[in-house]
Amino acid sequence: MRHCNKRPIFFLFLLLACSVAVRAQSAAPVNSAQQAAPPAQQAPSAPEQQPSLTVDRDPIVSPDAADNQPVSPSNPNAPKPGSTLEHGQKGGFTFRRDVDEVVLNATVLDGDNHLVNDLTQDDFHVFEDGTPQTIAAFQHQDIPVSMGILVDNSGSMRDKRAAVNTAALDLVKASNPQDEAFIVNFSDEAFIDQDFTSDLNKLRDGLAHIDSKGGTALYDAVVASADQLAKNAKRPKQVLVIVTDGEDNASSLNLEQTIRRIQDLEGPVVYSIGLLFGDEGGGREARRAKRALQMLSNETGGIAYFPHSLAEVDQICAEVAHDIRNQYTIGYHSTKPASQGGYRMINVQASAPKHGKLIVRTKRGYYPKTDKAGATADPAAQKTAPAKK
Repeated sequence: MRHCNKRPIFFLFLLLACSVAVRAQSAAPVNSAQQAAPPAQQAPSAPEQQPSLTVDRDPIVSPDAADNQPVSPSNPNAPKPGSTLEHGQKGGFTFRRDVDEVVLNATVLDGDNHLVNDLTQDDFHVFEDGTPQTIAAFQHQDIPVSMGILVDNSGSMRDKRAAVNTAALDLVKASNPQDEAFIVNFSDEAFIDQDFTSDLNKLRDGLAHIDSKGGTALYDAVVASADQLAKNAKRPKQVLVIVTDGEDNASSLNLEQTIRRIQDLEGPVVYSIGLLFGDEGGGREARRAKRALQMLSNETGGIAYFPHSLAEVDQICAEVAHDIRNQYTIGYHSTKPASQGGYRMINVQASAPKHGKLIVRTKRGYYPKTDKAGATADPAAQKTAPAKK
């Protein structure tokens, strides 16, 4: 029997194997791209780590929305009407902040409690944990601010809202025309009823969203508003103005966590207006509420006011606007590396030959930002307001 020659068959199988390998290699990039697509679609979920207020869908869209639209209209995370906007810096500021620079907004008062507006950089001395710091930037100018106006919307505020709303609008009128503000109404929950705008009519509409009921989640509202400023404010100087008539009784956070979150963010100056003249609890609730508002304001460089009647609120708002517009802005680079961490105490002193004893009001300290900027050691302080039903 003749033996079959297997050599041609071998070469035939070899040729087929090479052909299959070439096809597999040419197809591999397509398959890899297809497999890589799902993670790319899942990537936008990252921003959920940054706490922010849930937005009420009722208000008018911020007039700045057109300037912040994503390039791709197919972006599934594109801002919807009434939602918060992505951060977008605009020109007009003369004070620039370096990434590692500590910036202080300081109010200087004389012995008669009058604002002092004629000091120079050489008149100031900054200390961090007792160590002198070198002032790297200095300015005394009416810098535009990003402002959050937080108004208590609990049941006890029902008869006070008309006067409070008028005063809040007068505050905006007395502020820098380039300021931007947003309105937060809070009771058990907090909602942005008007996002950032300079339009007085839109702010009036936001304040008009009155549904006075429920408790007072003040701390949750403050934390969420501070995060809103950190994420979306277009001005380097930031302020929160709070109007409330009682102590917090509905927040998931406590006072210490709230202050810590603001310090972590190197956050806004807080001005508080406590309408505590109607306390019916024998003064205990009013004392607790007063202490909380004073701590919030004192730790951040603001001031807490406690009027004796609604008639005083309008004048207080005018004083707040005047205070904001007459502050000194001081920047310095800490002698301690940010990686060292820990709370840093700040002390600012001012003196000038033509003045007597001067009092400087600014924030009392801060936590340095690390690679995880704005991260809070206490997970409870990462507050996200629930959706409005």
